[in-house]
Amino acid sequence: MQQDDFPEIDTKTASGARMYDYMLGGTDNYAVDRIAINQIEEMFPGTKALARNNRRFMERVVRYLTRDCGIRQFIDNGSGLPTQDNVHTVADSIAPGSRVVYVDSDPVVLRHQKVSALAENENTAFILADARNVDDILDHPETARLLDFDEPAAVLYLAFLHFIPDEDDPWDMTRRMMSRLAPGSYLAISHLVSDDPEVRELATEFVRDAMKGRFGRIRKKREVRTFFDGLELLEPGLVDITAWRPDGREEEQSRQWIVLGGVARKPA
Repeated sequence: MQQDDFPEIDTKTASGARMYDYMLGGTDNYAVDRIAINQIEEMFPGTKALARNNRRFMERVVRYLTRDCGIRQFIDNGSGLPTQDNVHTVADSIAPGSRVVYVDSDPVVLRHQKVSALAENENTAFILADARNVDDILDHPETARLLDFDEPAAVLYLAFLHFIPDEDDPWDMTRRMMSRLAPGSYLAISHLVSDDPEVRELATEFVRDAMKGRFGRIRKKREVRTFFDGLELLEPGLVDITAWRPDGREEEQSRQWIVLGGVARKPA
């Protein structure tokens, strides 16, 4: 892919992938992303730590699914920008040759994926796509190349589903994804939540404004639980991500809003 072939990047509107990159200490972001996050941090101190804790949650989830559940293929929806510890890095450290399909709709992610080491890794692929288009993702030639649909896979929606508005039915999106995967597949979710209606409204409106409407909403804990309907929720259940099989690297974080996370298995 030539430089001119990359989709145009909007540097005047905050991006979820770039804001997350900034919170993780990355450099693949713009002033608009940094301004938005710094303002959120002032409103809700400890928000940047939420992002770092979410990244460590991803590492623990992938490590558990690979080591303890025998999963060797993953779909990472809303994957964001490549960092030091990607899904395939963690999985490969336990089971070399593990296969990962990364999915994101932000063109800046495509640009960096194409020039990163991922482009040279035959066991990974990046698809520039909207995660709501489940069939397009699962029918994509790169997905067909990497995934065996007769074998269990793990689907990750980490710090992502709050970007999907209710009118686009993120619950149906995850159901459609899991319906096409083999029994024994896993669904991993982390989601920003608050049971304080004022916090939910303030945070939701701020992020919507920063992203010019490209955001869903902060949800209640009980709403996130329904993403796992029909699946077997694994211990320790749906909890603050710092309490999901902790490894001692958890940071103090915001308590006004938190990231709730869990992993569930599709029954036979």
